[in-house]
Amino acid sequence: MASRAGRTLSAVPVASLVAGLVLVGCTPAPADRAIRTSSSPSWEKGAGAPEAAAFMKIRIPQGATEVKGAVRVQPQENVHLLSFVTSERTAESITEDLRPDYPLAVEGPSSSSLSGDGFEHLGLTPPQALERVRTTSACPPCVGDSRRRHIQGIEIHISEVAKDRVRVYLAAY
Repeated sequence: MASRAGRTLSAVPVASLVAGLVLVGCTPAPADRAIRTSSSPSWEKGAGAPEAAAFMKIRIPQGATEVKGAVRVQPQENVHLLSFVTSERTAESITEDLRPDYPLAVEGPSSSSLSGDGFEHLGLTPPQALERVRTTSACPPCVGDSRRRHIQGIEIHISEVAKDRVRVYLAAY
């Protein structure tokens, strides 16, 4: 009899543990934790250049043309894309304000970019597919840029469009 009682008593904690795990698995997540239901990127509806510029804390230059932007929603972090055509001087001023890690430099075409196919989504040739694009990056937290401390990184690409007109490509996450 003692052995039967021993089996019953040891089964009670196991049954309690299983019931507890089932209940925890069915408990909804706290309201302050966002749950992403899709692991693949998507485009945020209605988000464009104003939203991307606001995230990056930059002003779209007066007189800029072909202004385009989007927000790509991803499982880990969103990528904010912004592009416009402006003067060479304005593009360099914007780059300086972003406090880049290194000066703008011409790099060869590259398939590596946090923008991925994002600029194609905007109807633009992506900067990594163009020749003679000047490129740099910025890490706002690394340089103590308190205006942009919520941004982990910014890619900056500038390509010539016409005499003294350039296309600025910005991608931030």
